[in-house]
Amino acid sequence: MWNWRRLVKDLVSEKTIGLMRMQFWKKAVEDMYCDSPPHQPVAAELWKAVKRHNLTKRWLMRMIDEREKNLDDKAYRSIQELEDYAEGTQSSLLYLTLEVLGVKDLHADHAASHIGKAQGIVTCLRAAPYHGSRRKVFLPMDVCVQHGVSQEDFLRRNQDKNVRDVIYDIASQAHLHLKHVTLEDYLKKIQQVDFDIFHPSLQQKNTLLPLSLYIQSWRKRY
Repeated sequence: MWNWRRLVKDLVSEKTIGLMRMQFWKKAVEDMYCDSPPHQPVAAELWKAVKRHNLTKRWLMRMIDEREKNLDDKAYRSIQELEDYAEGTQSSLLYLTLEVLGVKDLHADHAASHIGKAQGIVTCLRAAPYHGSRRKVFLPMDVCVQHGVSQEDFLRRNQDKNVRDVIYDIASQAHLHLKHVTLEDYLKKIQQVDFDIFHPSLQQKNTLLPLSLYIQSWRKRY
């Protein structure tokens, strides 16, 4: 009983600290756009970037809002919810990157949206074994329910076909957004090991990624 109470207390404490941080950054961003950034090193540098590149406030605030929503530490209710979170975080960061690069193009924005969603889905898949080791599962519940898979299946590192079918469906959703970028490398690896996210080969870093990025940019594959 003591351990359970301690766990609840720790979780509440972590969320409270997280909320305080999010509130700090919300106010920090608001102050930046009033030319009054807080005396904090990261905030000061971000303010310089905002001024230098005329960064859109909406993208910064949306990233904070999505992070704040995610503090509940619960599984995504649906694949759509996962995509919405990825759009709010990963895609927003890419929109800001485009602004820093001086790129103003609707096609680039459209690509950034899809890349961000695919990146978010891949990140969720890649992190699943780590989260499982901490007895947490964030994979979309609607896909799990569809295949009759429980969170306990992932916690026990179950490798049955229905578990792999869940991963297949989630990975397929990423393919709907993106087919020809470096994210595809991880998705191909999943397919090669029959969608077993616990396979050792998936935990290895791709040392050829910089070369792959160069080749794809040289071939103008984005």
